[in-house]
Amino acid sequence: MLETRLTKLLGCQYPIVQTAMGWVADPKLVAGSCNAGAFGFLAGATIPANEMERDILRVKELTDKPFGVNFHMYQPNAADIVELVIRHGVRAVSYSRSPGPEFINKLKDAGVVCMPTVGLPKHAIKAVELGADVVTVQGAEGGGHTGAVPTTLLIPQVVDAVGDKVPVVAAGGFKDGRGLLAALSWGAEGIAMGTRFLMTQESPVPRETLQRYIDCKNPGDIIVSRAMDGLPQRMIMNELLTELEKASTLRKLFIAVRNGLAFRKHTGTTILSLLKSAIAMSKDDDMTAAQTIMSANAPMIIQKAMVDGEPARGVLPSGQVAGVIDELLTCEKLIESIVKEAEGRLTLLSLRVTENSQE
Repeated sequence: MLETRLTKLLGCQYPIVQTAMGWVADPKLVAGSCNAGAFGFLAGATIPANEMERDILRVKELTDKPFGVNFHMYQPNAADIVELVIRHGVRAVSYSRSPGPEFINKLKDAGVVCMPTVGLPKHAIKAVELGADVVTVQGAEGGGHTGAVPTTLLIPQVVDAVGDKVPVVAAGGFKDGRGLLAALSWGAEGIAMGTRFLMTQESPVPRETLQRYIDCKNPGDIIVSRAMDGLPQRMIMNELLTELEKASTLRKLFIAVRNGLAFRKHTGTTILSLLKSAIAMSKDDDMTAAQTIMSANAPMIIQKAMVDGEPARGVLPSGQVAGVIDELLTCEKLIESIVKEAEGRLTLLSLRVTENSQE
């Protein structure tokens, strides 16, 4: 009942995508979501190329299902990631800012599905012009970098703009079968979830950090802030975010440079490579020089919470949906519950329509 163009293109059982959250979407989570019938993306924007190959091979050990890799096409090792994806037969790639036409062409020639994430209809149109096979559209409810248009309004707009050309995947605020059915009714051909998969038993996030997500009982406490890099990001309010909100521009810049140098050391890239990436990102995304420098803040500060288990010293990217999730299911139980609810409600709607037509 839930087969769509998306499931056929990606080779997954259900039209449900696990997004590639940095430091979170590791081989265990990706394999868990794929084995449950969804399609998982491995995070590739925060690790060196040799570790990327290690993780790709580990996913293949844990599942025989197709999966994807996420990366930024402006990152210093982007060419290496593309080569690894093609060499190891990865089914799809996801990416966001600064798409590289040369990389897209190379991936498509190798039969890799290109699946960017966008936030506006004009971005979806441009992505399709550049060769996207699928577009994921994130509404304002989504975590991390996000826009201002609610999912309920954004998805129909994008479907009208490009839905006749490529499948559209809805993201931002999804957690259950009701959401999946709603997205399908808007014309989308699947949903993408990040926060809901972060809050599963396969998630590598330390319990101390996960508890912050579980304890967040009010979606209104998951705010949009520009304190990280000058761009709107949705995060759970915590001690560090409160400090960043109050910090001066100079203080933020100092923190950004410090963390940028730490990220350079972690990935093994040179300062020149990082500067080139920043220039490319600012050119393609209309970001200021200060914003591109401050964007170096994100990976290492997020790592504090997602890897080191220090939620007070790191930021907590999150969709608003975390405020209405109170249990950590396995990926298998999560997908099973979503599918069962979606199919049950679809059957119920069909019966209602039939009964009303007979009156």
